[in-house]
Amino acid sequence: MKTNVLIVAILLVLFTSCKNQKSSEDFGISATTSSTENSEALALFQQKCYACHSVITKSHSEIIAPPMIAVKKRYSMQYDNKEDFVNAVVAYASDPKVENALMPGAIDKFKPMPKQAFEEKDLRKIATYIYENQIETPVWFEDHFQQNHKNGQGMGMGMKNNK
Repeated sequence: MKTNVLIVAILLVLFTSCKNQKSSEDFGISATTSSTENSEALALFQQKCYACHSVITKSHSEIIAPPMIAVKKRYSMQYDNKEDFVNAVVAYASDPKVENALMPGAIDKFKPMPKQAFEEKDLRKIATYIYENQIETPVWFEDHFQQNHKNGQGMGMGMKNNK
């Protein structure tokens, strides 16, 4: 049963990503990111991140990791420029530890992200993609965010302050 759900989830992501492909202008990609680099980064993002950070869940109770839009929102609150944002995402994904986490609610619910065997160059591409592009949002996310994270509360404020 779980295998069937996983297969359906993967197929949905693939089909929706094909139908919803946007031009680089739609995403506001910087002039330094080519469409080839962006396509490669999107593919890495979908292959390496969506298995856990799914956008097709029906509710907050179904998720196994925070949706990437939540990660982007939280890291954007802490890091207001691309270089710092990318470096912070890469640092955490390379060595996920509780003391380095910006999202204590996610740590409480899911525990730290399991250490992955990602190459740093791939993580940099993924983090750059997240920073530069609109990220798919689960249908339930905005309601959840408004109810639970008013004015940034619950988004890890105060757990770590790198500014």
